[in-house]
Amino acid sequence: MRHLFALFACLLFVSPFAEAQADRPPNIVLIFTDDQGYNDVGCFGSPLINTPHLDELARQGTRFTDFYVSASVCSASRAALLTGTYNDRVDVPGVFFPNRKYEGLNPDEITIAEVLKTKGYATACFGKWHLGDEPAFLPTRQGFDTYYGMPYSNDMTVNPTAAVAKDVVWREGMSLETMRDPKQKKKNWVPLLRDEEVVEYPADQRTVTKRYTEHTVAFMKANKDKPFFVYLPHTMPHIPLFVSEKFTNGNKQRGIYGDVIEEIDHSVGTIIATIKDLGLEENTIVIFTSDNGPWLRFGKTGGNAEPLRDGKFSIYEGGMRVPMIAWGPGHVAKGKTNSEIAATIDLLPTFADYAGAKVPDDRVIDGKSIRDLLANKPGAKSPHEAYYYRTNGVRVGKWKLTLKNRSTVKNQPVGKLPALYDLEADIAETNNLASKHPEIVKELAKLIEAHRTDIKATLRPRGKTKPNDAGR
Repeated sequence: MRHLFALFACLLFVSPFAEAQADRPPNIVLIFTDDQGYNDVGCFGSPLINTPHLDELARQGTRFTDFYVSASVCSASRAALLTGTYNDRVDVPGVFFPNRKYEGLNPDEITIAEVLKTKGYATACFGKWHLGDEPAFLPTRQGFDTYYGMPYSNDMTVNPTAAVAKDVVWREGMSLETMRDPKQKKKNWVPLLRDEEVVEYPADQRTVTKRYTEHTVAFMKANKDKPFFVYLPHTMPHIPLFVSEKFTNGNKQRGIYGDVIEEIDHSVGTIIATIKDLGLEENTIVIFTSDNGPWLRFGKTGGNAEPLRDGKFSIYEGGMRVPMIAWGPGHVAKGKTNSEIAATIDLLPTFADYAGAKVPDDRVIDGKSIRDLLANKPGAKSPHEAYYYRTNGVRVGKWKLTLKNRSTVKNQPVGKLPALYDLEADIAETNNLASKHPEIVKELAKLIEAHRTDIKATLRPRGKTKPNDAGR
């Protein structure tokens, strides 16, 4: 009887911390790598890169095999991710360069961070932003409480002879004369910001992965008693590659590229360990994915998208299908592989679903909640009847049609267009079936044309501003 009473008492007792966890929406950590190929994780097929933490994340969570970005270049992909909207609809078709035209993601857009803040989330961005580097476009103006990272790609050194240089140097803490000094080796000079202030120029890129991780850990610890959202868009493995001393020359087969991925894997392990140490694992969701496919022209120092065709800059699968792992013991199914079509545009409505937040209804949001897919609910299917590859391609079920494309592989030209592929039988897109199925080509081409028309009709402008004169 005494044992039964003790058991009953244990069942009745709920610690204040556990009760508070149950009463609040889940914490969310979104890890977004740069130019990481589909094949560059062990659980997605890499035999040459050691990723034990990501592989364990997949074993304890769900691996998505047919997960897409909206574009195969940096800024466009990030705009879609954060707004839940195809990048062409928010007028971010390509890449923003430092101060060029003074453009960025429109501050009127509503980001994941802004949606979650309506439900009391603490929000942070640690890493590469690349949605405009003028103050008006920085993360702190787009719903993030704090920011630490690089405002654009790590190879975008400002040309000191260009007209824009005078508009940049005030921010980066260096005189125009110094920047134009021929003795200065200015390759890969990129600023590191804390919120809206430059704290290091040029940034020591060897340690940025480590520092982003440290900031993530500190933020989670500081906000463990409230729901938090951490967006961790790693600078790596975008070219040029840098790695901290601990991981230098660790991978003998893939060289520095392998070292970089293995350091990112270690970062994931550190973050998961911190979540568990804080007792938050039953109410935290972690998503790991990449912004687009690998930069193939760099060979061994670039990534690998096999068995997919091509990579960055193309709308072949290798450019737009990316690895995705979801983990969250209280919310995500364990040990599953999901082959339903899903995409980064689905993350905003999915996170809103978990948080009980309202998805913006005053504009088109292309993404749909994939909460049922994450939970592996019986009968859960992709929310997309059609998924679009920019405005030149579409996938419906197993069929993919492209009307225009670009090849970045010298010995594999685009070939005859339109191109129709059966992705279930031909994941590498080698067999164009357009001539055998003209009726399917016709129907899918109609969808692409309707999508183009819809984009034009609902186009939202990108952000534009004037040079910031502060500090000059």
